[in-house]
Amino acid sequence: MDGRAQRLRQARIDKGFDTAAAAADAFGWSRNTYASNENGNAPFSYRRAKEYAAAFGVAAEWLYDAAGPMHGASVTGLVPVIGHVGANPDGTVLFAHGQDPAELAPIPPGGTDMARALKVVGHSMRGVADQGALIYFEDQRTPPTPDMLGHVVVVETDTDEVLVKRLLRGSRPDRFDLESVAGPTRHDARLRWAAHITAIIPPFQARRILQSAA
Repeated sequence: MDGRAQRLRQARIDKGFDTAAAAADAFGWSRNTYASNENGNAPFSYRRAKEYAAAFGVAAEWLYDAAGPMHGASVTGLVPVIGHVGANPDGTVLFAHGQDPAELAPIPPGGTDMARALKVVGHSMRGVADQGALIYFEDQRTPPTPDMLGHVVVVETDTDEVLVKRLLRGSRPDRFDLESVAGPTRHDARLRWAAHITAIIPPFQARRILQSAA
């Protein structure tokens, strides 16, 4: 059984389900699919990890790749740095697979234990955040709201991409244009959720708070 499957089994047991079948029945999942995911015979996607994590009350990043604490924020007020952004011009978030799973950052002022941080790597976010900065957002997974239009936000598309983009109206009420800081605009994207950026910590301060959290 691989590490991801072991974490899934641990999350299920900690939630109080004695068997994989009991958990699958409770949440309406296919017994065979869930059992195959838990025993490691069928690796599951990050999208599926988010579904399992929400059901079992654990952090999706921890479940999928052991990134950050099991339950999001720790008692010390830290939240996971879940990935990097800025290494390419299209604003794609590169999740922290294979990176240090213990990289944490303090909850920003006004933030909650649902806060997540992204580290800026590269220069394609210039004008929004410089290399080494931390970008925070609240991981609430709610649909875009009108007050987000015209602002740089974190979004997830219906093709499983998480991006940092300026949100603009699309050609239809359920579509959005996603303007890159340093790349082409993506037109008429369908979004699963969008989140306001709640804090941007400049590089010098970001280095200090990451060192203090280590």
